[in-house]
Amino acid sequence: MSGRSVRLKSVPVQSLSELERARLQEVAFYQLQQDCDLGCQITIPKDGQKRKKSLRKKLDSLGKEKNRDKEFAPQAFGMPLSQVIANDRAYKLRQDSQREEQKDVSDFVAFLLPFGSKRQNKELSSSNSSLSSTSETPNESTSPNTPEPARARRRGAMSVDSITDLDDNQSRLLEALQLSLPAEAQSKKEKARDKKLSLNPIYRQVPRLVDSCCQHLEKHGLQTVGIFRVGSSKKRVRQLREEFDRGIDVVLDEEHSIHDVAALLKEFLRDMPDPLLTRELYTPFINTLLLEPDEQLSTLQLLIYLLPPCNCDTLHRLLQFLSTVAGHAEDTTDKDGQEITGNKMTSLNLATIFGPNLLHKQKSTDKEFTVQSSARAEESTAIIAVVQKMIENYEALFMVSPDLQNEVLISLLETDPDVVDYLLRRKASQSSGITVFTPCGIARLMLQRSSCRCLLGFTAGVK
Repeated sequence: MSGRSVRLKSVPVQSLSELERARLQEVAFYQLQQDCDLGCQITIPKDGQKRKKSLRKKLDSLGKEKNRDKEFAPQAFGMPLSQVIANDRAYKLRQDSQREEQKDVSDFVAFLLPFGSKRQNKELSSSNSSLSSTSETPNESTSPNTPEPARARRRGAMSVDSITDLDDNQSRLLEALQLSLPAEAQSKKEKARDKKLSLNPIYRQVPRLVDSCCQHLEKHGLQTVGIFRVGSSKKRVRQLREEFDRGIDVVLDEEHSIHDVAALLKEFLRDMPDPLLTRELYTPFINTLLLEPDEQLSTLQLLIYLLPPCNCDTLHRLLQFLSTVAGHAEDTTDKDGQEITGNKMTSLNLATIFGPNLLHKQKSTDKEFTVQSSARAEESTAIIAVVQKMIENYEALFMVSPDLQNEVLISLLETDPDVVDYLLRRKASQSSGITVFTPCGIARLMLQRSSCRCLLGFTAGVK
């Protein structure tokens, strides 16, 4: 609004606000349709919650066969990824609330102790009156320490959380907000759920189990030869699985076998009702191999942007971990000249193990895998190639270029310039030294706005 021009730079996708990530999904969808010839239909993946009935039936049948004596609802395995993260979040909120309550009690007791020591020689009635008079004071003094609403804690301590916080004209802004997702994907439940998209980055949506396993293996297992290939103890893995499923705060330490933890991570990814890269995008991911080598990476990046935030964040954490494991595959020597044996798990080996769990059309039975057709064998080779490329280029895949950010901002400009102004001011404050002031900045921005055209409920800017 002030005419300041902000020079954008590449940023991680996780640093974008919730609203920007929703618009980035639309921009990526548009570019894939216009610029990438994948020879197949491309659709934005649906929320895993929509398949609740079918998933519940599968889960119930699995529970009857393997866990007849189990009397609790699973919290991690065999659940939609978004539900697993919601369960983890609810568990964390309960723990934070308990800690806050304990802290409040401790503060309250500490507040009363001086009064008790001063009045210990007075009559009981006077001490009781003093107690009743001081019991109201701590509530006022400790009120800033009481847990803030869940939404505020989830977003972080930011000044503006959603579009409606920017302006009193809520009807116009809410109308703009409803355009943040494709019109055809807007069901009643989604509209209620997405009523307020945050203007601030949301917390990283990675399941507690995935993050715990990756951290444990990064700390203890990078030099383990044949990690993910060597067998594990089925009994110990089943015990860990049940602990995570019960919502227990499992702490993985050096006493836990590296191979047990590795097997647990593979089981979690294998048992997901919908693969991490989603069934909707199976063919587009495979068909990226038909493109020219210089186009494959950019197309993979756009497809990743189509994933729901929980899938995208979890994929980033997993690929980051697998890239670290692959970096320790070869034998090396330390500073004293001693040879350090590598784990032998190259990116190709890791893609061979994880690929079928990350990207598939449907789960196949053992019999189907035993008698594989030539077409299935070719698909398996393609899956491995795609996942290997992701492991080797994971850092670039999750960086949003300035051009894409510009397209996102232009799409928001048509619906509400106040949002763009706020986002640009925040980007400018985070990028000190690369912003300049120019009187024609706002004119240039308005020229871009006038050059926009609407498509699929959002505005695509003309570069």
